[in-house]
Amino acid sequence: MKRVGIVYHPLNEGALVLAQKLTELLGTSGVVCWLCSAWEGKQIREQASGSNLILTIGGDGTILRAAQAVVPHSIPITGINLGKLGFMTELDANEALEKLPALLAGEGWIDERAMLEAELSTVKEQEIKRFFALNDIVVARGEIARIIYVEASIDGEPLTTYKADGVIAATATGSTGYSLAAGGPILHPQACQFLLVPIMPHLSLGSTLVLPSETMVKLRIGTIHKAILSIDGHISLPLTGDATIAIKHSPVKTNFLRISPRAAFYSTLEQKLKG
Repeated sequence: MKRVGIVYHPLNEGALVLAQKLTELLGTSGVVCWLCSAWEGKQIREQASGSNLILTIGGDGTILRAAQAVVPHSIPITGINLGKLGFMTELDANEALEKLPALLAGEGWIDERAMLEAELSTVKEQEIKRFFALNDIVVARGEIARIIYVEASIDGEPLTTYKADGVIAATATGSTGYSLAAGGPILHPQACQFLLVPIMPHLSLGSTLVLPSETMVKLRIGTIHKAILSIDGHISLPLTGDATIAIKHSPVKTNFLRISPRAAFYSTLEQKLKG
């Protein structure tokens, strides 16, 4: 590897300290490094091209920001955990300096994860806004504590009008996040399906749907109350009553470079769920 990016959580003092230590370690091996805050997506995009690896230092949120910033490049990501949960991270902070040389020497394996792609359109605006999500795409009520109406169709066929706090479209990776809290199932990270999960439904369809990867879901806002579109928990946009969100599997993937055993998902699942 000749060029490595280090993306760190800007509010965690330990993250920057570890980033600087890793930069020194990589420099002794002749690797060119660049550092960037996880909150500076534009700067990450500008520097990512030509990189062989992205190291993230923080938690799952730091990984989600990095994964979006490197789209459409399939640059492998290795997460170093300084957060609480770390479902997607690979290394603990205290083992990063020890195990990183093995990864750089090619001893790891690629863990490919599906992403979702969302297109937001409105009647008033001609522009279609496109987003990518590694975890989930959420349509939810705003600050007013009232249910919203979300008209859902699948592959052009009407499904239902959700009367709920919102609807989650989650990848297999995201099935252990907000989707799980809303009552959805856990999918294996390499599963090709994705989920459609209502949030606190009221007198409407309350079951989670497990959908094939080829499926196209459309969600249309049918309410005058304020609603929001959330992408991976850190991009948030207000939605008007004429908004439509088209959701599908993306041809873009997120690649993780891992060194742990391939079956480690099952052996660590309960431990990670308990935090």
